[in-house]
Amino acid sequence: QWYQRRVREAVVSTQSTGVDADSEKSLGGRYGVTGFPTIKFFPKDNKAGEAYSGGRTAEDFITFLNEKCNLNRVAGGGLTDSAGRVPSLDALAAKFMGSDDKAAVAEEANTATKDMDKMAQYYYKVMKKCIEKGTDFIATEIDRLSRMLEGNITDEKRDQFTIRKNILAAFSTSGSDDAHSEL
Repeated sequence: QWYQRRVREAVVSTQSTGVDADSEKSLGGRYGVTGFPTIKFFPKDNKAGEAYSGGRTAEDFITFLNEKCNLNRVAGGGLTDSAGRVPSLDALAAKFMGSDDKAAVAEEANTATKDMDKMAQYYYKVMKKCIEKGTDFIATEIDRLSRMLEGNITDEKRDQFTIRKNILAAFSTSGSDDAHSEL
């Protein structure tokens, strides 16, 4: 069944395990299992686990795991449109697209992303490319990534490319006339 499959990426911080509490009575008793099915969530910092009392639909489980594991997944394992996006950097993307001094905004983004992860630093990389190649780079890169996502790629690459497309959308939907005319 679908819930027996692991949610991609959540596997890093959680594991799905099925236990037959009828044959493993001591284990069931230790974790307070009194009815079936019982679903418990065991974050790394809570060995006792916490009972899951939400709905039983795929969407309910995904929402719960997204909240508990800080994920942005949808049914099927893909990423949401907000995965990889950082609101403060989205604001810089909008500022960049509307600015006459794009280099100054890019430097602001460079400073803001220095201590952030590699994907957050992509905002700055996009700004540098736009300065070098023009804002047409955004539409061209979205098209390139879309074609790559249609191909046979690893799940890890699919996530990376999806996050890049999400970040590029912050530039293309920034409300700037330039962004809309370029797309």
